[in-house]
Amino acid sequence: MSNQMVRVWDPLVRVVHWLLVIGFIIGYVTEGDPMWLHVWSGYTVASLVILRVIWGFVGSQHARFTDFVSGPAKVFGYLGGLIRRKSPRFLGHSPAGGAMTVALLLGLAGICVTGMLTLADAGNAGPLAAWFGNEEVTAARAAAQEAGERFRYRSPYEEPHEVLVNVTLVLVILHVAGVALASFVHKESLPKAMVSGMKRAE
Repeated sequence: MSNQMVRVWDPLVRVVHWLLVIGFIIGYVTEGDPMWLHVWSGYTVASLVILRVIWGFVGSQHARFTDFVSGPAKVFGYLGGLIRRKSPRFLGHSPAGGAMTVALLLGLAGICVTGMLTLADAGNAGPLAAWFGNEEVTAARAAAQEAGERFRYRSPYEEPHEVLVNVTLVLVILHVAGVALASFVHKESLPKAMVSGMKRAE
C-alpha cells in the first residue's frame, strides 16, 4: 500500500463542511431559544449551502458535482459492495458519499427555507417577511400584549420545518455511519482527510 499523499479537498470544501456541522448543531440544540442564535445559525447555514452549491459547479475537481454525482444503480451497487467489503476506493466522494452530499444540501436548504417562512409568518421578520409576513398575526400579538395576555400561534410552515430537521438528522446519522464503515473498509480516516484535505494516493 502506497504512503504517498495527495491533496483532494480544497480549503473551501473543508471549511464549509465543518461550519455546516457546527451550524446544524447550534440550530438543533437551540430550537429557537434563544431565538436570535437559532435564526442566525440558520442564516449561516443557508449562506454556506448556497456557497457550496456554487462551488459544486466552479470549484476544484473533487468539489464539483460532475465528479461525484452518480445514478441510483452505482450508489446502491457501491453500498452493497461496501457492506461485503468489496467496493472500490474512490479518491474523491464515492457514489454513496456523493448522493449523501446532495441529500444533505437539499435537506439543509429545505430547513432554511421553511425556517425563514416560519419567521416571516409568525414574526413578520426575516428576508421573506415582505412576501410572507402575516399582518393579522402581528396585530393579534400586539393586542394580546396590550391586554396582558399570552399570545399563541403555530405557523403552518413550522411542522414542515421540524420534519425536515428530523429527516436531515437521520441523514447525518447515516452519513456518520457510512463514513465510519468506509474508513474501516478502505483503511483510511475520512474525517481526518476532511480536516487536512489529504488522502492516500490511488
